[in-house]
Amino acid sequence: MTDGLSRTAQVARDLIRFDTQNWGGGRSSGEADAAAYVVGVLAAMGVESQTFEPAPGRASVVARVEGTDPTLPLLVVHGHLDVVPADASEWSVDPFAGEVRDGCLWGRGAVDMKDMDAMILVALERILAAGKRPRRGLVVAFFADEEAGSELGARWLVRQHPELFAGATEAISEVGGYSVEIAGRRAYLLQTGEKALQWILLRARGTAAHGSQHMRDNAVTKLARAVADVGAHEFPVELTDTTRALIARVAELLGVDDGDADAVAERTGTVSRFLRSSLRHTANPTMLDAGYKHNVIPSVAEARIDVRPLPGREREALDAIRAIVGDDIEVELVHGDIGIEHRFGGELVDAMVASLGRHDPGAPVLPYMLSGGTDNKSLSEIGIAGYGFAPLRLTPDLDFAAMFHGVDERVPLDALDFGTDVLEDLLLTY
Repeated sequence: MTDGLSRTAQVARDLIRFDTQNWGGGRSSGEADAAAYVVGVLAAMGVESQTFEPAPGRASVVARVEGTDPTLPLLVVHGHLDVVPADASEWSVDPFAGEVRDGCLWGRGAVDMKDMDAMILVALERILAAGKRPRRGLVVAFFADEEAGSELGARWLVRQHPELFAGATEAISEVGGYSVEIAGRRAYLLQTGEKALQWILLRARGTAAHGSQHMRDNAVTKLARAVADVGAHEFPVELTDTTRALIARVAELLGVDDGDADAVAERTGTVSRFLRSSLRHTANPTMLDAGYKHNVIPSVAEARIDVRPLPGREREALDAIRAIVGDDIEVELVHGDIGIEHRFGGELVDAMVASLGRHDPGAPVLPYMLSGGTDNKSLSEIGIAGYGFAPLRLTPDLDFAAMFHGVDERVPLDALDFGTDVLEDLLLTY
């Protein structure tokens, strides 16, 4: 214990104190200092690592740990070191101070995902300090640039250095294995799928003119109409194998019929924001850019839309956006990535369920599809099946969904310790 904190909380706090904000477009505080810290923690437990820096400051760390059974395929255990930006003026605490308050560790990255980074390091540290080894060999990776599409992190590594992952067939990472309360009962969501990703640009063109003129060909007006139409559009519910199984299990816990999937998901409390988003395509306007002076009508106006299609339905979602905005609006795909979906079964899923069961007996484990995305998308390019398993036992009063990219991001201290215990168990037994 340090300052009354467990080892996992200490490491997570240290990582939060590194400003690794990633604004996208190549603009970043950089991950190099956090990466150097990770290298030091690994070295102290006798694990050699390699650091890769495709651009100045954009550092990723990769290491291999030998397992007790060399006949088994390797498992990739990975996290990312960058975080989305935080506006300190909106927060109750300094987002990079790693403050402990009300039984929680606060700061940008507390749940996305420096908590898991710390859990990985400490679980491995414990195993090796006890003179043990994980059952199967591990590729342990801490990537840069996940929050901006992974072009300088996981995607760069799988394309430039695929040999780093040779022998690995599966991976675990963030946003899965956490608890929710359904009908007064604690259950865990194990992430077996991720929606696809399309960051698109809407562009309207019009006539540049003085702001005092009577003008019908106004680019800003055209764009505003298109953005409003996209933001207000409700895509229909379309279930996949994962979400069909999820809704059936949730309905069973609630004691209701599963015929209306949206209504079932809505009854799960704050986590419904995650679950309802997984039942359909979504498209949310996130940025606007137009004009340069108050009294000048600009000739071009642009908006950025975050589109998350269901896996394998990327073209369908983009066609739907084009139909919504009409022929007057240009639609440009700025960045796209695939969706992934795996069955809720097999040796790894069974092992994750069993590890949770040993530390929280009787709590059901349900499959779910992440409405966002992780670096598992990049690993899928080289045939590695990725799952979300950053186990956390949470209290019902914490709005966990609001923690991701939100203000006052925080994680309970005891959840960090629970997650480390479960992760250590999984690495020793799988």
